[in-house]
Amino acid sequence: MEKFLNELPDLAEEKLIENKKYFQKLKKRTPKNLDVVMQNLHDEEFEKTDCLTCGNCCKTTSPIFTDKDVERISKHLKMKVVKFIAQYLERDADDFYVLKTAPCSFLDLNDNTCFIYDVRPKACKEYPHTNRRKFIQITDLTLKNTEICPAVFNIVEALKVKLPK
Repeated sequence: MEKFLNELPDLAEEKLIENKKYFQKLKKRTPKNLDVVMQNLHDEEFEKTDCLTCGNCCKTTSPIFTDKDVERISKHLKMKVVKFIAQYLERDADDFYVLKTAPCSFLDLNDNTCFIYDVRPKACKEYPHTNRRKFIQITDLTLKNTEICPAVFNIVEALKVKLPK
C-alpha cells in the first residue's frame, strides 16, 4: 500500500487529462444506470480495500465540518462549541469550517483509527463519495480524490472499462 500511495499523485496526474475527457463525455450522455454501476464498483473495491491500511485522506486533507458536525463532535468531546472551533477549526476560502492541521487531529497515526469515529463529520462518513446518488454531479471532486484515495483511482479506472466512452 505504501508504494502505491507514493506513486498515486503521479499516476493520477498521468490520467488527469484522460479522466477529464472521459467525465466530460459521460456528462454529455449520462447513462441512466450510472449510479448503480458506481455503487457496484464502490462495493467491489471496498471488499478488497481496507481504509485502515491507508488513511491517506485523514493524513492529507480536511473534511468540511457542518454546524451539526461541530455541535455533535464538541458535545462528544465535552467541549463548548466555541472552544472546539477555536482549537481545531478554521474557515477556508469558501467560508467552510475545515481542520487547522493535517493529519487530522482525531487520527491515531499508529493504526489509522479515528478517535471520534462514531460522531465523525458527515463528509468523513460519505468519503470517498463514489457510491453517492447523482454521481455525475461530483466528477470534479472525484478527479481530485484520485490523487488522495487509491480506491477512487481504482474505481475510476474500473468505470472506464465498464462504461467505455
